[in-house]
Amino acid sequence: MSTLRTVPLHRITGQETGPPRPVELPDGTPVWLVTRYDDVHQVLNDQRFGRAPVQAPGAPPLGDSPSVLKSREAIGRQDGGAHLRLRRAVGRAFTPRAVAHLRPWVAEVIEQLLDGLVKQGPPGDLVRDYAMPLPSLVMHRLLAVEEVPFETIFHWSQHAMAGASAAREEGDRARAELAEFAGALLAARRKAPGDDLVSSVVLAAESEGGIPESALVNLISTVIIGGHDTTMTMLGNSLLYLLTEQPLAWQRLRTGEEAAAALTERLLHLIPIGDPDEGAGHLVTAREDIGVGGVTIPAGALVSTDRLAAHHDPAVFPGDPHDPEALFAPLPRPTLAFGAGRHYCVGTWLARAELQLGLHRLAVRLPGLRLAVDAEGVEWRHGSITRSPVRLPASW
Repeated sequence: MSTLRTVPLHRITGQETGPPRPVELPDGTPVWLVTRYDDVHQVLNDQRFGRAPVQAPGAPPLGDSPSVLKSREAIGRQDGGAHLRLRRAVGRAFTPRAVAHLRPWVAEVIEQLLDGLVKQGPPGDLVRDYAMPLPSLVMHRLLAVEEVPFETIFHWSQHAMAGASAAREEGDRARAELAEFAGALLAARRKAPGDDLVSSVVLAAESEGGIPESALVNLISTVIIGGHDTTMTMLGNSLLYLLTEQPLAWQRLRTGEEAAAALTERLLHLIPIGDPDEGAGHLVTAREDIGVGGVTIPAGALVSTDRLAAHHDPAVFPGDPHDPEALFAPLPRPTLAFGAGRHYCVGTWLARAELQLGLHRLAVRLPGLRLAVDAEGVEWRHGSITRSPVRLPASW
């Protein structure tokens, strides 16, 4: 855990947008950097850019961390049939319709946490008392693993999603623990299936066939820590932004879930989920010469997409993104926060539901909520591929 103070994520804009250009990663690896929205959108959707070849067997991921999400077995590293089989195995649980059925108990989890905050009374810590336990309790129900303390899930997500600055040994231990837990969970659900996500994955995997056990273990590991970390990170960073810079938007959140849904899209677009300081995002390989934005990227070249820059592309998103009115206006183009195309994040609708309901109900229950720290005084959680406040002391 670092005590470094860093610029809030909502104030980072990424690289200057322009045509694709050759650059080097910090380790000297040559890549083509893509920054404009339309170009990034093309790369994310074009199947001629492969993900699997980026990492050679037995070698560390090029330009990446050893994170569970960057493993060779990860769903985000698969192409073709291997990717589709994994996606079908887990995707049914996260469709918009499936998540709509989950919303009532997500709301129930949120109300329980808010009841605890109200009963406890101010002051409180919005990370410890809200942003951290909320996604863990949702995962508890989704996976039927209520016996696992949410502190354990947080520990796994912190270290198994290691970034460039993380201690490798601690990360290796966390990844081994998580893999052992996920493997045991899969074995238990094969013997005694239940009404939970892991049982659904087991049954779907048997139907699909051809999915290696190591890929299933990584898939469940990814659901456990990704489902926790994304929501915790977005909630913490969103609360910091709204309560320090957007008081009018905070009050407008109270008006209803429709306003919260519109604001959520803007927050996902404005605040990066990944920490740009913790290394390059997913790298892809051009399988042939491919034209992107008027430039030919040669076959075999590695390509890095800067979604943060794309989200600030003035040709697509003009005006001040921090304008309080703009925060509730529809985006002119879909956000790329959760990717695009076949590799669009399967958990996006659940993450959106948690963020929408979490922000809306907090604003309704605690309209006078205020932080006891400003953005410059925040202590940041470092070492993961994401970044969020360590604590957010608050009163109401």
